[in-house]
Amino acid sequence: MMNTLPYKTKQFFFVLIKISIVVAAFYFIYLKLTRNSSFEYSGFIDFLNKNNLFSLKIIVFLVVLTGFNCFFEILKWHKLVSVTRKISFKSALEQSLGSLTASIFTPNRIGEYGAKAMHYTKEFRKSILLINLLSNVLQMSVTVILGIIGLWFFISAYPIALNYSKIFLTLTLIAFIITLMVFVLRKTKFTIKGFSLEKLKGFILNYPKKIIFYAFCLSLLRYLVFSFQFYYLLAIFGIDIPYLHAMAFITSMYLLASIIPTIFIFDVVVKGGVAIYLFSYVGVNPVTVISITTIMWLFNFVIPSIIGSYFVLNFKSPKN
Repeated sequence: MMNTLPYKTKQFFFVLIKISIVVAAFYFIYLKLTRNSSFEYSGFIDFLNKNNLFSLKIIVFLVVLTGFNCFFEILKWHKLVSVTRKISFKSALEQSLGSLTASIFTPNRIGEYGAKAMHYTKEFRKSILLINLLSNVLQMSVTVILGIIGLWFFISAYPIALNYSKIFLTLTLIAFIITLMVFVLRKTKFTIKGFSLEKLKGFILNYPKKIIFYAFCLSLLRYLVFSFQFYYLLAIFGIDIPYLHAMAFITSMYLLASIIPTIFIFDVVVKGGVAIYLFSYVGVNPVTVISITTIMWLFNFVIPSIIGSYFVLNFKSPKN
């Protein structure tokens, strides 16, 4: 349909879409900060004032940590894409931050896939979708590995009432469903727009192992940065807890929060709820926990999304 429209009309709709994405992102951020029943904006600001969080030294350090977080993510994308097509670091930055803006209001950042693919011509788009999936799988792998270790230490250290028979049955059911799905997909040669389990498997197996290892290390570095940022905020709010002890809570929180489907804009609510439960075992005030998760969200998602809005508005579709 778009191909039959006059050039100027297509350009008008293209600009309208870009503006709509930016407006939607800003509107959702506005709603989260001002019209959320579980979060009081004025109380949040007062709490930050009382804890001297508006100190220039603290803000600069948090911005530096956010910068490293973004840098490792951009570098990872730059390295992974280089196998398919060589791009500059600047292009990787534009694609990473722009896709964050475009995906902030989509469930589990699903919009990121389409946003990054739009930067490439049709011949590369399927590969870009798979590369983005690989990037997210690597980041999720770090979250799961460290999260399982942290959760094990947490459960070992604190008396949590667990129904192990129900947990075993649930895990068995999940394993059975996954096994059944893999078996059915392999036997039926199931495809979605040219994608199949065999193609996905072949893509990952044939991907350069050095690049995958490099990207995994960058995912680990990124995880260590934003988890340390969380620990630093705990210290700022006067929570005296050893680093390794705190990491058991933080890694458990990210593991549990990551497996809960959520619209990205409400990510702060999910992590806040999980964190309140976990940190209640060491007597941390819920207001403190919510404040920390909100600050983490503002620095690592909202600020990069605001910067990314510039790249969305200036985005030009590649010529096929």
